[in-house]
Formats: sequence, C-alpha cells, structure tokens
Amino acid sequence: MTTILIIEDQEAIARVLAAYLKKAGFDVQRVSDGSQAMNRFDDTQPSLVLLDIMLPGVDGWELLTEIRRRGSCPVIMLTALGDIDYRLNGLNGGADDYMTKPFIPEEVVARVNAVLRRRPVYNHAEASRSFGTLVIDRNAQRVSLNGAEVPLTPRDLSLLMFLSASPNRMFTREQLIEQVWGTDYEGSDRAVDLSIKRLRQALSHWPTEHGEIRTLRGTGYQFCIAE
Repeated sequence: MTTILIIEDQEAIARVLAAYLKKAGFDVQRVSDGSQAMNRFDDTQPSLVLLDIMLPGVDGWELLTEIRRRGSCPVIMLTALGDIDYRLNGLNGGADDYMTKPFIPEEVVARVNAVLRRRPVYNHAEASRSFGTLVIDRNAQRVSLNGAEVPLTPRDLSLLMFLSASPNRMFTREQLIEQVWGTDYEGSDRAVDLSIKRLRQALSHWPTEHGEIRTLRGTGYQFCIAE
C-alpha cells in the first residue's frame, strides 16, 4: 500500500487529511513535531510527504532540504504562507507542489494522485543506459554520475528520464509539460526552465564531450549526445 507521511502540527488539519487519504486507499502516517519528522520519515519510507512549513522544532524549509538530500521522495507543501515568494522558494527548493491553507481535502487527494502519476514507466529492455560517466537506471529510478548517486526531485528525475529516452530529439516546453507534468498541470511553462536549471546544476560534472542538456532558443530543449 502507498504510504503518505503527513508532517503537520495542527491536529484538526492532520486528522481530516488522514481520513480523506485513508478513504482514497492510502496508508497514512502522521507526525506533528519537526524535530521528530526525519526519524519518522526514515522509519516509514513514505511514497509522498505532505509538509507544513511552520512547525515546532525544525521548520518545513529545513525538512524539505533534508528530504531532498536523502533522495527523490515527492513532497507537497501545505501551508498558510501563500505569497508568491514562498511558493517559488518551495518549488525551487524541490517541492513537487505547493498548496495554501485553507484547502479542500478532496483537492489534496487529487494533487497527491497527480504527483504520484508523474513517475515515469519505461520498457524493461531499456532499463539502464550510460552516457559516458552518466548512468540512468530507469527501473531503479536512479541516476549516477562518476559512480555517485545524483539526488533529484521526482519531477526533475522524470524530466531527465523523458529527455534521455530520446537522445538528440528536441521537445518544446509545451510537450514537456504534457509528458512530464501532466495534462492536469495548471502552472506556467516556466517550471520547465527551472527544472532544467536544477538538472544542469546536478549534472555540472558531466563532461560536455559525453553530452549535455541543450537549449534551443525560442524552441525547447534536447538531451544532446555525440553520435
């Protein structure tokens, strides 16, 4: 069963979310103290985290950074901080979605399902490919560079895997939004540019003679490799 970890210090909100998620078929774990959250995260190994920002002990920003340091578990932030700067901080920091309070529980469940659907499915025959020192293992959902695992958000991982599945093919932002973010995505295609920026930073030690993520100005992006 898919496990959702709710990190929320308001008991009433956590209880309502848990009820709706359980009704939707999820296993739900809850923790209310930020200082205990990562221990619970390690214990449960959740499929997705619903994360508040204003928490006792350790705030949500620090927890988001720590979750991203440990891997690619999807994170949806649920917070009363609705200003655009906070939203951008969350999304640029690796959150997969950002919702402001008050929210409708049914929409939270819908967003959870949408984020989980974005995990790509690939042909087993193409399970792993190497591009010089960059290795992309689709079955394991793992990327390594120079022998070390590259921590990526689920969205960035999906984008890299989608692009690398068709080397040297150009994709427009609209195509990438449809294929990676999904047809239910309602945000700006600027999200593609931010994701590409994060990927380039994560792969900064990938030699350009092996490949690169290339911008085709005014058109889109391609995973470019030498032929």
